[in-house]
Amino acid sequence: MTLPDTPASPADRTFQVDLRGLVDLLSHHLYSSPRVYLRELLQNAVDALTARHSLEQGAPADVFGIRLYADGSVVRVEDDGVGLTEADVHTFLATIGRSSKRADQIADQRADFIGQFGIGLLSCFLVADEIHVLSRSARTPDAPVVEWRGRGDGSYTVRTLPASTRPRPGTTVTLTPRADAGEWTRPAQVHALARHFGSLLRHPVTFDDGTAGPGDRGAPVNPEPAPWARSHATPGARSRALAAYGEEVFGFTPLDTIELDLPAVGLKGIACVLPEAVPAGRRHGHRVHVKGMLLSEQAEEILPDWAFFVRCVVDAESLRPTASRESLYEDDTLAAVRDALAERLRAWIARAAASDPELLGRFLQVHHLAVKSLAVHDDEIMRMLLPWLPFETTDGHATLDEFARTHRTVLVTSSVEEFRQVAAIASAAGLGVVNGGYTYDRQLVHRLPEIRPEVTVADLDPGTLTAHLDPVDRETELAASAYLAQARDALAVFDCDVALRTFQPASAPALLLDSREARHERTRSQLAREQQGGVWGDILGALRQEAPRAQLILNQLNPLVRTAVTIDEPELARTSAEALYGQAAMLSRRPLRPAESSLINRSFLDLLAHALRKDS
Repeated sequence: MTLPDTPASPADRTFQVDLRGLVDLLSHHLYSSPRVYLRELLQNAVDALTARHSLEQGAPADVFGIRLYADGSVVRVEDDGVGLTEADVHTFLATIGRSSKRADQIADQRADFIGQFGIGLLSCFLVADEIHVLSRSARTPDAPVVEWRGRGDGSYTVRTLPASTRPRPGTTVTLTPRADAGEWTRPAQVHALARHFGSLLRHPVTFDDGTAGPGDRGAPVNPEPAPWARSHATPGARSRALAAYGEEVFGFTPLDTIELDLPAVGLKGIACVLPEAVPAGRRHGHRVHVKGMLLSEQAEEILPDWAFFVRCVVDAESLRPTASRESLYEDDTLAAVRDALAERLRAWIARAAASDPELLGRFLQVHHLAVKSLAVHDDEIMRMLLPWLPFETTDGHATLDEFARTHRTVLVTSSVEEFRQVAAIASAAGLGVVNGGYTYDRQLVHRLPEIRPEVTVADLDPGTLTAHLDPVDRETELAASAYLAQARDALAVFDCDVALRTFQPASAPALLLDSREARHERTRSQLAREQQGGVWGDILGALRQEAPRAQLILNQLNPLVRTAVTIDEPELARTSAEALYGQAAMLSRRPLRPAESSLINRSFLDLLAHALRKDS
């Protein structure tokens, strides 16, 4: 039996990499700016020094360092790190995506290195067309010096040079900037970028702009360790030093500084309490360093959403950067760090409440909204701080503790406009009303009895308020009945009833009681009027019958109202009622509907015309 011919196996092929296209991808989609080239060079140098210290354990940390040079024609970064052999150069510099930090001999020390990806050197092509690397390995005695030249077109050359070319182990990377990269490669800019990215690095870094004399190591980039790593004579001196550092980094004088220390992940730093309020939900970026190297100035993910009253600067050992090394990788470690830092902020608030009421008062005056958002979800903070939080009330802005001393029954409005409608009248009637229309306020006020059991909290009902308005006598009611009928007819289009009462202050001619929920119900009733017949017409018609009406309460104590109810001219009566409604609607400060705006304009013009006719 003859077997059919077996088709030939397809030949394995290798992807062809367009290096220029890859660099364009990096510049437009991975890195935020070409300036990161210096950060990547610094990072590679730091990781090389880390490997050198692992190789030569016991050597002082400041024996090996990093030297930067920029004179306008070249940018050079030189380190005393572990260096590369010729085999390393072929393996790691000429293979896209492979990192020397994945080598077997240091694979078990991954946590010691900043980088996680082998594409960092490619970032140099953002500012230069050629990368020149000169390296000598510290792992191999009498190792030759290896020279690697990589070009933007994807080609490279490798050759070995005599040991005298570089007497000591380490690596030197030299870039010849393109003409269009001057913004990022001028000496002053290179120095500024080095300080920006490397101010907290643990290895000594120096900068030379070509003006240093023989034997001069150049200007130090990171002359001092992080402020939290320094010794201070007293706790007060330490606090002042941390506050000064926060002001230097963020540009504001902190209301207070909170020292952060999470040994489990090697995190240290400070949280600076903002001296001014910020809009609710606005998240500030935080300054995050990883092993001393600046990772991001806009790391929002390091703290929970409610902590928008602080800005942090931290240095961590165990947080993972993303591929671009400009943000943090969201994993279990980051989640645990976020929770732990949140707990530190809670602890600071608790300490201020227990031992520094003056600081607590200044903090709550500025950041009460942030604390309210925290208290809604944190029972401990709620019990601790709810009595001290300020609210808008009929007694003015007051804490709930102060308000509860004079009002055993606390009423809460459901909206800001409802509070503004009733505040003056409720205050004159002796009712204690809190504005519950702001974010979190209504929820928190309803929890007041958990701390003050003697206090009762209830939502404000329009009926509660009208019950505190005194009725007029029967004779006055009868005398005003014709006017009230004209007013009800004029305002029927707004589903508004009209009543006559007496209440303080006498300067208020009318009170409009109309909740947002009632207006929504009337909107649905409008749909019922538009639907004729059918199932939906029946359903919406039933809803219309139950829709609550607005109430315009006229104040008999007001001289203008006492004059208005005596008007016997129908058109003038209707116009005056419309004007009173419009004035009450404006005092409620809610958005006016188009029909209400039109009514206000029309009633004003009609009253003006009537006055002019009367005078003529």
